[in-house]
Amino acid sequence: MQLDFNRSGFDDQELKDLYRMILKPRMIEEKMLVLLRQGRISKWFSGYGQEAISVGTVAALDPTEYILTMHRNLGVFTSREVPLNRLFAQFQGKASGFTKGRDRSFHFGTNEHHIVGMISHLGPQLGVADGVALGSKLKGEEKVTAVFTGDGGASEGDFHEALNTAAVWDLPVLFIIENNQWGLSTPSSEQFRCKQFIDKGIGYGMEAHQIDGNNILEVVRQLRQITEEIRKDPRPVMVEMITFRMRGHEEASGTKYYPDGLIEKWSVKDPVEGFEDFLKKENIINEEYISSVRNEIKEEINSALEMVFSEPDITFDREKELNDVFAPFDSPEIEPTSDNKKNIRLIDAISEGLYQSMERYPELVIMGQDIAEYGGVFKITDGFVKKFGRERVRNTPLCESAIVGTALGLSIKGMKAVMEMQFADFVTEGFTQIVNNLAKIHWRWGQKADVVIRMPTGAGVGAGPFHSQSNEAWFTHTPGLKVVYPSNPADAKGLLNRAIEDPNPVMFFEHKALYRSVYADVPEDYYTLEFGEARVVRKGGSMTLITYGMGVHWALEYINENPEMDIELIDLRTLVPLDREAIFASVRKTGKALILQEDTLFGGIASDISSMIHEECFEYLDAPVRRLASLDTPVPFAKNLEDGFLSKNRLKEEIHTLLSY
Repeated sequence: MQLDFNRSGFDDQELKDLYRMILKPRMIEEKMLVLLRQGRISKWFSGYGQEAISVGTVAALDPTEYILTMHRNLGVFTSREVPLNRLFAQFQGKASGFTKGRDRSFHFGTNEHHIVGMISHLGPQLGVADGVALGSKLKGEEKVTAVFTGDGGASEGDFHEALNTAAVWDLPVLFIIENNQWGLSTPSSEQFRCKQFIDKGIGYGMEAHQIDGNNILEVVRQLRQITEEIRKDPRPVMVEMITFRMRGHEEASGTKYYPDGLIEKWSVKDPVEGFEDFLKKENIINEEYISSVRNEIKEEINSALEMVFSEPDITFDREKELNDVFAPFDSPEIEPTSDNKKNIRLIDAISEGLYQSMERYPELVIMGQDIAEYGGVFKITDGFVKKFGRERVRNTPLCESAIVGTALGLSIKGMKAVMEMQFADFVTEGFTQIVNNLAKIHWRWGQKADVVIRMPTGAGVGAGPFHSQSNEAWFTHTPGLKVVYPSNPADAKGLLNRAIEDPNPVMFFEHKALYRSVYADVPEDYYTLEFGEARVVRKGGSMTLITYGMGVHWALEYINENPEMDIELIDLRTLVPLDREAIFASVRKTGKALILQEDTLFGGIASDISSMIHEECFEYLDAPVRRLASLDTPVPFAKNLEDGFLSKNRLKEEIHTLLSY
């Protein structure tokens, strides 16, 4: 258990620099534990005893190479010279922190220091690292991306997906597993059955190394060698850092579950004290030097804390909170440069918009299962590889979470990404990345998520319960996501182009049954359509029928067969942002409203629109607002059952009920 330091390759000054670097997070840890006991801070996740890993990683990497951290990597932030006052303000929820009080501890990033912090769901940062590394590789930068996970977090599916994707794509990612023996109170023996993590590298066809994570000189020496090789020959490498968590998972949980004597056993390998003793024996530092360095760091810590404690508590500003949900984007609508149009299908319009966007944005990468030579299951990207190459048109493994994370990582590197969910139903495999990472990242620390996720959706094609769901309401409920759902080819092309231009995450729904069944005259040139602008498809005075996607065609079929009904039809086109004023203006004119959706009823967007109408237009209503949706069951396979399930089957009855009220 003794630490055995080998100073070969390190001069005296570098050894002193490393000592200062490893001492600083330890002294912050000690101060934070005092403040916690005093009740001056509310929570602390300790990396006490693991400092050599974070500090050594920074020392081995170039300052411009990204590091994706966990909650025990304080040494990454201090070694990258993040100002302590801002770091402490982050811990205290003050306005000068990186998340403006919206998130805590290390749940933030800073592009200035090339750090991307974690979210509480252990694992998603691994897929994001893939994206950052892919961006570096595509730009020919010869850079490494380092990402941390723990032995507990490595049990998550994100671990497998991210390592598998990195291996398949030869991405220059350094996967660092901090094996500190415990996941909260669960020992590693209950987390995995393999003898050691490096054994897992074989399964991914990946080089793997095991390092004494408490020996800072071994960490720096071996990581420098590994990263130098990765830069020359891009590929992922797994590194298992053997260490121990000296404190609790977080301070409130304590360490009573540790067997007697375990902490004492590991204390002889304390990375800070051990390194200090070694440097003293080598006559590189003495007590006077140690005292001087400690006083400097102590003064820096106390000064920063004084600044933060004197800063007033953050105040709630409703407009600021709402405005920061999305990255600013007010680019004007782009008109076609000519009047040339052609009559094409919805699927052709989407393909054309995607193709023209690839031409317009060289930094755009599209990813999805079977989208390269095969062209995707719906053939939307057929021929794209020949034009744009496999670097930008990327077949992916069946790793939806990792690929959504990769898309976010590309955005962090200043690129754009479009990901095709093969079917909208499969989005559940990437749900955490979408609703917790993409949706919240700008509101949390100002990082844009320039990502479009294409969602082939909808029933009516006899595909059963796992290829037919209408799941748009899952995402309209998540602040930070824009949700687009066109009903026709012309809208689809313009809205898709707009989605790709927008620096915010966009869920772009495409109804499968409309792909090859609807045609329209579509401008041949590149153009965009504004989000949040509904379209009045038919004007009328007897009632307002509000819908989107396939519902527009169901409604049009009825209206065309019954023109005497004088129904006004509104196609929402985008669900977030929602054109409330267009809805209210129509309802105030007609006095009656029916909201039609293919989705099931309970919890659908029709319920929210109904409430809005009652709140804003109550005095104009001549009847209660009606909602029409599909049955509250999964989508059945057999045609007769599916027809009975869909809301179209009851449209005539609902219209007559409302008009006769």
